[in-house]
Amino acid sequence: MKANNIIEVKNLEKRFDDIIAVDNISFQVPEGDIFAFLGPNGAGKSTAIKILTTVLKPTSGQVLVNGFDVSKNQHKIREAIGVVFQEHTLDDELTAYENLYYHSVLYKIPKKERKDRIDEMLNRIGLWNRRNSKIKTFSGGMKRRIEIVRGLLHFPKILILDEPTSGLDAQTRFFLWNHIQEVNKDYKITIFLTSHNLEEAEKVARNIAIIDKGKIFAEGTLEEILSEAGADSLEKAFLEITGYELRY
Repeated sequence: MKANNIIEVKNLEKRFDDIIAVDNISFQVPEGDIFAFLGPNGAGKSTAIKILTTVLKPTSGQVLVNGFDVSKNQHKIREAIGVVFQEHTLDDELTAYENLYYHSVLYKIPKKERKDRIDEMLNRIGLWNRRNSKIKTFSGGMKRRIEIVRGLLHFPKILILDEPTSGLDAQTRFFLWNHIQEVNKDYKITIFLTSHNLEEAEKVARNIAIIDKGKIFAEGTLEEILSEAGADSLEKAFLEITGYELRY
């Protein structure tokens, strides 16, 4: 792994019987980057995420996360990442604080630091006054904020977000994107996100990979992709590169 790349993916393939979900893809994520993995539903984004997070094993190829091989060093990788999956994974019957405290115990955050760390992050997202409310009383956007805090509690090197704003209203999406950028700047955490919302990704991502049908069609900075496609927006570039519009 190059010194400035925190994720290295080389010739990654994932098969499910006769179905090729990820088809010989390669890309790199610089340390400290906000990297967007873009494509429609079924493109292979979530499968790649599950491999990066050690949930799935690759069929072939090499994936290094923070210098560790996903096939050999699952524990080291899990220590280095925070993950927010597309589906909600909070316990609805526990309070926001209880969900976060349970996570802090799992990740062996020192006991004397747990309360202060949880309180600080709940304040940052404007939900400290709801810390003792059960998750089942929260809106979708509030749950997503709690999940992002949970993913950050152990101060990971990489925060992985799978469709973080899917199903949320415009105001909540705006808040979350701002928070993601603040996390990247303030905590120096690399952000790896998937999305099929090109307009939003265009505003926050520094580097982008476009994936469809398991293959990467383009990779580079936003400026490089727009230049390659001869387009003035990511939506137009996607159309030029793949041959169709990405609806969301």
